[in-house]
Amino acid sequence: MSPPPVPTTPPPSASSPSSASASPPDRPDPPPPGPGHRDAFFDNAKYLAIVLVATGHAWEPLRDGSRAASALYLLVYAFHMPAFIVVAGYFSRGFDASPRRLRRLITGVAVPYVVFETAYTLFTRWTDHAPDRRISLLEPLYLTWFLAALFIWRLTAPVWRSVRWPLPLALTLAALASVSSPIGDDLDLQRTLQFLPFFVLGLSLRPAHFALVRRRAVRIAAVPVFAGALVLAYWAVPRMTGAWFYHRDSVQELGAPAWSGPVMTLALFGCSLLLVACFLSWVPGRRTWFTALGAGTLYGYLLHGFVVQAAGHWNWYGPAWVHGPLGAVAVTGVAGTVVTLLCTAPVRRLFRFVVEPDMAWAFRRDEDRGGTERRVPARP
Repeated sequence: MSPPPVPTTPPPSASSPSSASASPPDRPDPPPPGPGHRDAFFDNAKYLAIVLVATGHAWEPLRDGSRAASALYLLVYAFHMPAFIVVAGYFSRGFDASPRRLRRLITGVAVPYVVFETAYTLFTRWTDHAPDRRISLLEPLYLTWFLAALFIWRLTAPVWRSVRWPLPLALTLAALASVSSPIGDDLDLQRTLQFLPFFVLGLSLRPAHFALVRRRAVRIAAVPVFAGALVLAYWAVPRMTGAWFYHRDSVQELGAPAWSGPVMTLALFGCSLLLVACFLSWVPGRRTWFTALGAGTLYGYLLHGFVVQAAGHWNWYGPAWVHGPLGAVAVTGVAGTVVTLLCTAPVRRLFRFVVEPDMAWAFRRDEDRGGTERRVPARP
């Protein structure tokens, strides 16, 4: 399913991830950027990932009657949110539940969740002609599930850093969730638990692990991997439901046997992780024209949903040509352009009061005076 203030590279973790099949090179991690500097690689990755998120949402109405569009949709959904969540976990390594970290979690995640959950409910009352739709902070609507999940994941970060085998434990919880239909919709816990392994993996990573996937050999190997994944997605379109990639339903709700829950949890985790590694291998590490937009990805994420909802309300997909090849290209271009504009500095300044509220008035002035705060991003 993981924007606000200027982040810095988190401090190196003391432990290596239990999931890594190959140990990192025997050399020290590269020094982090100095204070006030951002890592261009992660900003580039976040921007490219949010473009994929917006594109995936824009492609959804094109799937009917188009096997090719459905295959591209499945391919993107297999890795775009896992990529966001891995990066969100990586930037949550410094979360220690101190008063300043908790303040940032409240203002950067909890408050935007309340604001946008309310806003999306009111907006969809109009677009979906559903005047009786109620505001419920326990049932995340549309895009807001990620904020609810990120709040829970980040609160539990100290626990995952304390246990001996965090990733196997997270995978076990995800597998158990997949066969537990009574979990219900409260705070979208089903999706929170099923996506949890990607966040825990991000917590375990160090800079050297990202350096591994950015090697030239990996970039070259990523080409046939993505090509094969697209062929596999094309084959799978009439044979499986894309709901598996949403991670929001139990196997009972999908009409699948119980044994398929753990099997699909591991299979989809491996598939998504492979595609995330290939995606990251193509992300440029230098500054580009879109690097600065990486600081605004939460804005693009939260705001583009209103455009998607409006498109359905005003029937922008109505003309027949939109569902042809030219229309698919146009829709992709529009989606990328819109989300890019929503990540720009003017939009961030306009909506900062709801996405990154300061709220100094709500907190005690004597909180955690002795520590130095590293601002932790709350992005997807």
